[in-house]
Amino acid sequence: MVGAATGAMGSLLLKLGSLLREEYKLQTGVKEDIRYLERELRSMHAALRKVGGIPRDQLDEQVKLWADEVRDLSYRMEDVVDKFLVRVEATTIVGVPKLKRLMEKMGDLFTKGKIRHDLGEQIKDIKVRIQEAAGRRDRYKVNEVVSNPPGATVGMATADPRLLALYKDRKDLVGIDVALSYLTKVLTDEDKELKILTIVGFGGLGKTTLAKAVYDKLQSSYDCSAFVPVGQNPSVRKLLMDILFGINKKIYRDSLALDERQLIDKLRELLENKRYFIIIDDIWDMNVWETVRCALTGEVYKLKPLSRDLSKELFNTRLFGGNNKCSHDHPTKVYDKILNKCGGVPLAIITIASLLVGKPVEDWSKVYNLIGFGSEDNKDVENTRKILLFSYYDLPCHLRTCLLYLSIYPEDHFIEKDTIIWKWVAEGFIHEEPEVTLFEIGERYFNQLVNKNMVQPIEKPYNGIIIGCRVHDMVLDMICLLSKEENFVTLLDGNKQYTSSHVNARRLAVGWRSDPLANMCMPQVRSLNATCNVTMMSSLSCFEVLRILDLKCETDSFVWTKIKHLHLQHLGKLVHLRYLGLGDLDICKLPKKIGNLKFLQTLDLSDNDIEKLPKCISQLNQLKCLHAYNSSTKIPNWIGNLTSLEELRINGSKVSPKSLNGLGKLTELRKLRIEGHLWLCSESLENAWVGSLVKLQKIEVIDVETIMSWLDVDDTWEGHVLPRQIIVLHMSYIQPGLVAKINPSLLPNLSHLTIHVGTPNLEIFGRFPKLLTLKLDMPDGRHHDVMGSAGAFPKLRVLKTSATPGQFLEGDMPSLESLQFIFQAQYTEDGKLHDFDLSSLVNLPLLKEVIVGIQEDIYHEFSDEIDKAGRCAVNAHPSHLKFHVKAIGMASWENKNGMVYRRKVPVEVDPSHVAVVLPVPIGGGLVWFVPASQRLRWRDDGGVLVTVVTQVGGRLAWWSRRLVLGCRFEG
Repeated sequence: MVGAATGAMGSLLLKLGSLLREEYKLQTGVKEDIRYLERELRSMHAALRKVGGIPRDQLDEQVKLWADEVRDLSYRMEDVVDKFLVRVEATTIVGVPKLKRLMEKMGDLFTKGKIRHDLGEQIKDIKVRIQEAAGRRDRYKVNEVVSNPPGATVGMATADPRLLALYKDRKDLVGIDVALSYLTKVLTDEDKELKILTIVGFGGLGKTTLAKAVYDKLQSSYDCSAFVPVGQNPSVRKLLMDILFGINKKIYRDSLALDERQLIDKLRELLENKRYFIIIDDIWDMNVWETVRCALTGEVYKLKPLSRDLSKELFNTRLFGGNNKCSHDHPTKVYDKILNKCGGVPLAIITIASLLVGKPVEDWSKVYNLIGFGSEDNKDVENTRKILLFSYYDLPCHLRTCLLYLSIYPEDHFIEKDTIIWKWVAEGFIHEEPEVTLFEIGERYFNQLVNKNMVQPIEKPYNGIIIGCRVHDMVLDMICLLSKEENFVTLLDGNKQYTSSHVNARRLAVGWRSDPLANMCMPQVRSLNATCNVTMMSSLSCFEVLRILDLKCETDSFVWTKIKHLHLQHLGKLVHLRYLGLGDLDICKLPKKIGNLKFLQTLDLSDNDIEKLPKCISQLNQLKCLHAYNSSTKIPNWIGNLTSLEELRINGSKVSPKSLNGLGKLTELRKLRIEGHLWLCSESLENAWVGSLVKLQKIEVIDVETIMSWLDVDDTWEGHVLPRQIIVLHMSYIQPGLVAKINPSLLPNLSHLTIHVGTPNLEIFGRFPKLLTLKLDMPDGRHHDVMGSAGAFPKLRVLKTSATPGQFLEGDMPSLESLQFIFQAQYTEDGKLHDFDLSSLVNLPLLKEVIVGIQEDIYHEFSDEIDKAGRCAVNAHPSHLKFHVKAIGMASWENKNGMVYRRKVPVEVDPSHVAVVLPVPIGGGLVWFVPASQRLRWRDDGGVLVTVVTQVGGRLAWWSRRLVLGCRFEG
């Protein structure tokens, strides 16, 4: 595989082995050269792995030069092999008449012969360079240089800067009071059982400082105590001895000859029947921890960044000597930018403040622009760098590679999770494993970076789905510096020009610029991520071995229309492409030669004007991810040809039975997202949709924004069962047969559900053990009588319902954080309003927000009452509850069973726009429309203009593709 430390060596070795197969018919001499390269490269691969495990600044300069050269050689060799394989593949003759095939076959003999000859010559040249590199390896004694373990090298270089946190004065600490109070409370309650509390958080966030403050405060309350710093690559025996030293120094001196088992026995003997308090700080190795804690478990405390006010206090304390001594003439703009850059991380705040000490305020802006690891010789900067490098080099090699790749993104950029994982796959960073997809392995890598606190996860509010991440500025500075040193990523931001120093650039990130890139011919570049104005870019024909092309260019649409053909016409020549991102470029047509991209794995065409995908895309049999949403692109009839697809995100309009049946052939599909509205307006479409879904046995996500079904049939789902491994199911339409399939025994992994139900009974949903979010659409006038029971909804965090909730009892929905519902005015037979008690929200201890929608026609009657009750609930609730009331407009119709359905829209409706909705039979179903004399202009929940369909001259006409009366129309 490809890696920052080893270059392309891993994937190259696999490809060299494949060249020896008989099908390529290489000459004997060439095969011998390849076998020599295989042997030599395996040795170099092992040496590169060793070199990569040691911090770069601790390597001999000659070793660094050797490693850089060998990595570059590996990329060049892989490019040679890939070009050979592509050229051989291109000569394969398919689908031509026999006579023509015979003539072309004769010509093909000469073509392939020349290709093999060219490969042989290039292999000889590479062999010479490899022999030279092998000679330098032996002269520089690379294997001897890297023989010491990384941890020993790090530990020998300098003292651990984190030791300073152990000896800070309590009065100098800022922003730890809340965490200190919480941990003290947890550790001092009446529970007599052994407690283990883990503090986790981003490097530099203050974990050691907090732990030491807790220790200093509580140690006198215990019979014995110890604070033991550990660090990387610790000795288990030394750790046990350090604990013994803290507990009893006399017994420590008498135990110097004991081994690990004897030390454990001695500690158990000493601690038996005693109250003890032991803190083990900065532990990295899980095996060491397991030895210490045996089989015990405990609580995890996630340390959070400082608030804005506390960040200011710490910054001013370090810079001005205290909060009250803050200079009033500091430049506010750069002051705020500096605090934003620090992101609430104490170590970052102290580091940057230390850079500004003694500097005039007019120089602050210059210092801010220079902030980074290589910018200034400063003790705090050096300590910060060391602490972050500890975390970086603790990562396994493949995670270091994935983290370094994030340097292609600018500061504060939101990095979408799925996008970055598909790029890792395209780059070859993912190590294949049997029975697991590359994306699933990449998702594991992403989660490990989150768990290691190297990236900051971005989650959809309250629902537990991580959709992306950001990289803290201090970490970004580190990985940008490392990427530059190792020639892993080359950044061309500002107006930086491509020069001879970039001749070996493999991955290029082009940021915003006002000057065009001159003389940018880079045949060796594998990855191009551009966020600049497209007019500043060179032609795509400059890139010969490009594997990733992601254009997020901003320019005037007229200019782009005139020049885009100059860029897109060369797409078909980029035959090595694995990832192609052309989102939001106002493209209306793709070149037919895009079918030449046989290795393409990801194709992103989102936010464009492509109505019809070219059929040549159906030839891309390695395509795993296709995005064509937020556009007029429809599901093609040939979609079933893309049998390698794992992820499909597309518009749902204008489907046909053939296209829906094609979805059922995508047996590798894990994620299906259909934007806009899916029209199931005939029995054949409904049956094709259901029949395809049940065939997708690997599907985990079915997310359909809106389903428009005009059929009143109850048995479409009869005899069908949804795939068992579904995690996300957003599919709300009037289909009772579907509701019957929503059962925890059939869908044990279901975590997110949106569905239409006919009754407000919540009992079945409460039995899903993993359910995090639940959205229920139902007919008007419904009221939930019971909100839960013992053990129900154990993990539910979000509840959205169009019915009014009943009373929450203690223990109901214990994890609920967000509640959104529609207030339904219901009266009992004696004329009293149905029970509606917001005061019971106090029984939801984790609740953070409540949003209440009130129908427009009763808004003025009940809004004050509900708002008053909401304020009382907020005051009574233990947390800082957010409460919001909004008016909801309604348009309603009635189905054959007499149920009234309403489309909820915020009341920005002109009161004079009152319409009678008329049902008209079409295609076996009913369409509701407004007579021609009435034209409504509403706004939906997202503020998007809605124009209701009307009748003109006896024909249906409409002016929008937006949701109307619960239906969606295409115009």
